Amino acid sequence: MGAGGARNRRDRREAIRRLWRSPGCCSGAQRGRARDLIRFRSAGTVVGGHGRALPPQRVLGVTEALGWGALAASSLVIGALLGLAREWPPRLIGLVLAFGAGALISAVSFDLAQEGAQVGDAEFLAFGLAAGAITYFALNRVVGRRSRHASDGATDNNAGTALALGAFLDGIPEQTVLGLSIAAGEGVSVGLLVAIFVSNLPEAIGSSTEMRAAGTRAAAIRRLWFLVALICTAATVAAYAIADNVSGNLNAAVDGFAAGALLVMLIDSMIPDAVRKGGDVSGLVTVLGFAVAAGLSSVS
Repeated sequence: MGAGGARNRRDRREAIRRLWRSPGCCSGAQRGRARDLIRFRSAGTVVGGHGRALPPQRVLGVTEALGWGALAASSLVIGALLGLAREWPPRLIGLVLAFGAGALISAVSFDLAQEGAQVGDAEFLAFGLAAGAITYFALNRVVGRRSRHASDGATDNNAGTALALGAFLDGIPEQTVLGLSIAAGEGVSVGLLVAIFVSNLPEAIGSSTEMRAAGTRAAAIRRLWFLVALICTAATVAAYAIADNVSGNLNAAVDGFAAGALLVMLIDSMIPDAVRKGGDVSGLVTVLGFAVAAGLSSVS
């Protein structure tokens, strides 16, 4: 997209932020209608009464969220199929993890924290950050207990469910952010899309490989990962619908929630796994992933 398109996105974002924070635009419904009005008029789309978009435009937005959400979540299925097809060198998986970690750090910085600070108040962003971190930490402990229980002699189905739940916990915040970015009327951030896609691949490859080694049938593994991808895609659509009808402060809280969950995931599992499998060059690859995603963050 050219410089004119980037300027238009910045102008719309600034106009939305001024309206959200103005004394006369205080309720969630008013702010949602104001954002729709600016977004659709900027795109040359006809808007109905009371600032509401006509139904066909709404359908197009949902379809867009569904399509991009499915594209991002497809890497879970692709990774699972690759894991079933052959064994992959741990070092390669570690380096892909490192690249994905860098890309996710960029997404947290530029597509979550920065955006949340722009559309809402700092205290709502901070509340969401804490809530996301605590929620992911608590649920991840439950998954960890289930995984240890499965390794001590439970059924293969329990082990597979625990692994899929771990990917689910990672995927929901990422896909939620994707839906929020679409609802903001700024297009899809290529940097965010790359971060989600790349970070999903090694996780799915490693998980499906371990599940297969434990004796789980290939058909059951495929069904499991298709289900996880479907839920993650639904999260994108749900985030789009929610963001289109709530206040800027709630949007900021959701951005913070996703950022908090992703940061805990990065430090607790993704970065340690990358270093353990990828070796001492993992740090350099992480910086490369950050640089690539940061460079693509302004592209939509």
